[in-house]
Amino acid sequence: MKTQINRRIARLAVAIATSMLAFSGAQAAASLAKTQAPGYYRMMLGDFEITALNDATFQLSPAALLTNVKPEQVQQALQRNLLKDPVPTSVNGFLVNTGTKLVLIDTGTGTGDHPDPTMGALLANLRAAGYQPGQVDEIYITHMHGDHIGGLTAAGHAAFPNAIVRADRREADYWLSEANLNAAAKDAQDRFRQARAALAPYIAAGRFRTFDGATELVPGVRAVPAYGHTPGHTVYEVASKGEKLLLWGDLMHVAAVQFADPAVTIRFDTDSPAAAARRALVFADAARQGYWIGGAHVAFPGLGHLTTAGTSYAWVPVIWQPIR
Repeated sequence: MKTQINRRIARLAVAIATSMLAFSGAQAAASLAKTQAPGYYRMMLGDFEITALNDATFQLSPAALLTNVKPEQVQQALQRNLLKDPVPTSVNGFLVNTGTKLVLIDTGTGTGDHPDPTMGALLANLRAAGYQPGQVDEIYITHMHGDHIGGLTAAGHAAFPNAIVRADRREADYWLSEANLNAAAKDAQDRFRQARAALAPYIAAGRFRTFDGATELVPGVRAVPAYGHTPGHTVYEVASKGEKLLLWGDLMHVAAVQFADPAVTIRFDTDSPAAAARRALVFADAARQGYWIGGAHVAFPGLGHLTTAGTSYAWVPVIWQPIR
């Protein structure tokens, strides 16, 4: 009997020691992963599949860039939204699968020389979302600033080898003009050169085409003029089975400030009064009709609705849910 008791005590001691070792191992420090999940979000719009693709999150300084507003008003708006200057700002593109066409709205910053290595992720997120660049049929450009066209090329070659690229004629005439390049201030000439370089392989292949103002580009996707931010700035209306989504490019940049006051403009505008007037019209229409919005610089995934909040507007972001 005494021998059996001793054996039981020995087994219990081994079990306790093993548990203590396992517990000790569980408390060991793990390395920080420092990675995010792939940046895409998918929803259905009628029969169309919409995929928001994150390209980057860069730091934007509202105090230095916003115009038609006092610096203290900017700071107050940021504080109300628990933000500090600079503000993390998303760069989003949107992929529309109509069932017959795969359409990409804007291409992000691209993978060129950026101070932030996290920029230029749109292609990787496109692949993570289950698509390949060669499957994209059409690319619609809201305007030719670098964070919207930079992803057109990779190492000087077309990143989307089978796509037709489209933009408003006014936008192309402005940014692709040699005369405008030469007349631009020295610190602005790089924007013209970037536009020319991004579109060059598509132009050479005969796959760059312009449209003139309001135009249906494929069934269910229509270009809507929103001139002001740039000469040919365009938003894109996507509609299926009575549902509507407006993809609005750079109609706004800083949600915390411009939803509260759409009259606030930004130094990047080529025509600030026109940009502000267009923003006021679109905000009012979106809040009144309640359709979906996709914002290039609204916090990822940039999808949601606008509602009125007195004389201002409030953003209601999409709620994550599985596709059914």
